[in-house]
Amino acid sequence: MKALICCVLAAVPLVVVAAGKSPDESFYKKAAEGGISEVEQGQLAQDKGKDPAVKAFGAMMMKDHSAANERLKGIAASKGIDLPTSSSMTQMATKTKLEALSGDTFDKSYISGMVKDHREDIKEFENEAQNGQDPEARAFAAKTLPTLKLHLSKIESIAASDGVKTE
Repeated sequence: MKALICCVLAAVPLVVVAAGKSPDESFYKKAAEGGISEVEQGQLAQDKGKDPAVKAFGAMMMKDHSAANERLKGIAASKGIDLPTSSSMTQMATKTKLEALSGDTFDKSYISGMVKDHREDIKEFENEAQNGQDPEARAFAAKTLPTLKLHLSKIESIAASDGVKTE
């Protein structure tokens, strides 16, 4: 009986921790990984891009996503959520692929990747802004959406100018 009581008592803190976990925590973590990836790839675009528009877009990614990352860190810290400090494995693989490219090949791959990423990000941020349960996550998503939409518009324009198919 004593062993059973110890096991039950040992499980109680786990239940409390699980119950206190934010239902929007996966949004926070995915947004952090995505933001880190956008900054890293933006730096690559500045370093390796051939097209001045790609270089400028990379600089915009670094500036805008660094600012969003800082806002996100502040919100997460206030909730006791530990955010990732690196991009996801898939995002790291994309960065490695881009690092191996140069010239027009780099530009086209970067452009098509940014179009795809921003289309996905917009869907995720719209979903969080409309359906998230955490008011601060909803507000962060809603505040970030116009910037993401601007990025998509800009990169789609660059894609059209450079003849990069994005569908």
